Amino acid sequence: MPASSRNASPKPTLRRKTGSTGSSNALAHRCKPCQPDPDRRLYMSVIGFIGTGHIAAPMARFLSGKGHRINVSDRNANVAQSLVNSIGARVLDNQAVLDASDIVFLCLRPHVAQAVLRDLTFRADHRIVSVMAGVPLATLTTLCAPASDFTLTIPIGFLEQGGCPLPACPQPDLLASLFAPENPVIGVATETGLNAHFAICTMVPGMLDLMATAASWLGDQTGDQNGAAAYTTQLIAGFLVAVQGRDDKVLARERDALATDGTISLQMVEALRDDGVHDVLCDALQAISARLGD
Repeated sequence: MPASSRNASPKPTLRRKTGSTGSSNALAHRCKPCQPDPDRRLYMSVIGFIGTGHIAAPMARFLSGKGHRINVSDRNANVAQSLVNSIGARVLDNQAVLDASDIVFLCLRPHVAQAVLRDLTFRADHRIVSVMAGVPLATLTTLCAPASDFTLTIPIGFLEQGGCPLPACPQPDLLASLFAPENPVIGVATETGLNAHFAICTMVPGMLDLMATAASWLGDQTGDQNGAAAYTTQLIAGFLVAVQGRDDKVLARERDALATDGTISLQMVEALRDDGVHDVLCDALQAISARLGD
């Protein structure tokens, strides 16, 4: 590439939203905290992460593998350095991440989000993705003004390997362009619906807790705790991978295929129902969803 091209101030690679001014003042503000990236045109988009932890890191690695330039905040030094080493991420302070990025992922813990975001300056052309449960769109609109392009979602760490469903509110287009087809993106029209998805997401640690109890019981019976954990984990993981179909009856069909009359599988299903486990689950889901809507 000729030296003159390398040194020229490159244009942003993303299409601007309708109605965005894209003013030279905004561009100048974006570039003030750090020098313009001379290789910017080599990347599909420049994506920043405010908050760099166990949720942000797998997304950053996945997106880097897709050809995007990654900027991360310095709030978690160990995770940030691992991303420098593995994908060549740039570690910047929070404002510099905003100034150097087109798409910004907000991955802060919800209880510190307002304190961090209110001191930052956003641009009108920023596209914002929030993964912060319990931080509503109305709050983000105030904290991140003048930005107006928001997507709320719920990622899990295995997104990096693919197969992680991503509910997207209020519209799925940006997430689909970034994470599909490896990760299915599901459009969710309302924040109430998204909060219900957040509640279902908490079943993952809940199920892991139950599996840990079951594996411990098995280990007590066999004297081999490691083998018990491996068997329990692979049993559930392997079965779920093999499940065919995505309709609303698939889980009931798979349950009924196992829990037939007179079987020990049916004994387990009935014992859990008789002891009120399903009622406890539904009550917990409702309480979590309501908490997120407060």
